[in-house]
Amino acid sequence: MFAIRLTPRPADDSTLVLAVGPAGADALPEPLAGEVTALLSSADDPARPGAVQLLPRPARQPARVLLAGIGAGDEAGWRAAGAAIIRTVRADEPVGIALGPDVPAEGLCGLAEGLWLGGYRFRDAPRGPRTAEVTIAVTGAHPYEQSLETARVTAAATWLARDLANMPASVKNPAWFAEQIVAAAATRPGLTATVREPAQLAAEGFGGILAVGGGSASPPRLLELSWRPESASRHVVLVGKGITFDTGGISIKTRDGMKLMKKDMSGAAAVVAATLGAADLGLGVRITALAPLAENAVSGSAYRPGDVITQYDGTTTESTNSDAEGRLVLADALAYAVAELRPDVVLDLATLTGANAVALGKRTAALYSYDDELAAALTAAGAAAGESMWRLPLPDDYREYLRSDIADRHSSPTRGAGSVVAALFLSEFLGDRRDRWAHLDMSAPSWAEQDDGDLSVGATGWGTRTLLRWLVSA
Repeated sequence: MFAIRLTPRPADDSTLVLAVGPAGADALPEPLAGEVTALLSSADDPARPGAVQLLPRPARQPARVLLAGIGAGDEAGWRAAGAAIIRTVRADEPVGIALGPDVPAEGLCGLAEGLWLGGYRFRDAPRGPRTAEVTIAVTGAHPYEQSLETARVTAAATWLARDLANMPASVKNPAWFAEQIVAAAATRPGLTATVREPAQLAAEGFGGILAVGGGSASPPRLLELSWRPESASRHVVLVGKGITFDTGGISIKTRDGMKLMKKDMSGAAAVVAATLGAADLGLGVRITALAPLAENAVSGSAYRPGDVITQYDGTTTESTNSDAEGRLVLADALAYAVAELRPDVVLDLATLTGANAVALGKRTAALYSYDDELAAALTAAGAAAGESMWRLPLPDDYREYLRSDIADRHSSPTRGAGSVVAALFLSEFLGDRRDRWAHLDMSAPSWAEQDDGDLSVGATGWGTRTLLRWLVSA
């Protein structure tokens, strides 16, 4: 990540950035004040969040002035401004942002977060990373230093989740993913990471993970990442779907349906990145992140439609569609979490269904929970983080859709309500924790087709920021 530093005043040789709110820009010396006023008077809605106006000033200091709209001046407006600023300037261009005296700490946090998120570049992308420093001129350090550090940790976690999802599947097999997180955990005191390989998965009964990963030359894994601060009184388990590539298996996808399936582990990326971020922030809640990792491939050893799979809890699932693989690996992880970890709260994030996008579009995840308080807290955390979600129902009469004649349930009903029924399938494995569980179906918002606000084209890292916001008070 590029550097952002707090300073008493912007450097003379940097591009000066000024925030524009409902009342215009902050007071400036002449002749700059007059030039800025003239530009704003001719601009169309210059205070709109993310709007940027450029004022060239050849042979003068500063030589360039950017006017960035912050809307009403809330955190979201500052975040949009940060993303727009960093996309407007060159990668080698020093930038000095001048803040007025009344900017709240959350405004600076949003600004810095937007700068880092908007400036994200995948490490293998042809566009080079930013090389020049950004300075933010503030009056006094407290509480801005802490706000900047919170933004840095949140952005770094999101960058990691994006990097993991953007990585080509030719590199990112289950073993590689697990190795990256084990290495990251080793650098942070208080974090431990363990990895179950196929023999241990078989011995302990993780039948869903083994079935889904059985067709690939890259065997499956179960990654368990744990943060255990001494002061913790609550234990949260985060489960993320970790399909490192999804061909659909025997029920093979179309070419268009398969081309982005390197992102099918975005849920796993979000939960491990958020756990690493929680450790960096020193959050006082115990967290266990579970990432069931598998590649759903086509081969002679791949599982088939009609197979009956024994899950971790001993119940059986008839696989009616090998492209409904995510729920099988999540089921094992959820059942293990309930039986062995006994958490206070269980959350799972998964790029689970295309039906989510049909209902809610590209920017909004589907939220399912029997717990009104938990659902409200997650929705509020998502709104604050800029990650939208909408709660959908869990009607008990739809459980009939899961009925199988040869197993305890089947995996993929064909009678519609695809996202709802997938959530109901997962709820079968929560036991007495069903009322302390939430599921986020986030396939559509996990990927951006173009730069959009604080999202960069490609993987979005969706859920990482929401989880960190929610964990602060979990």
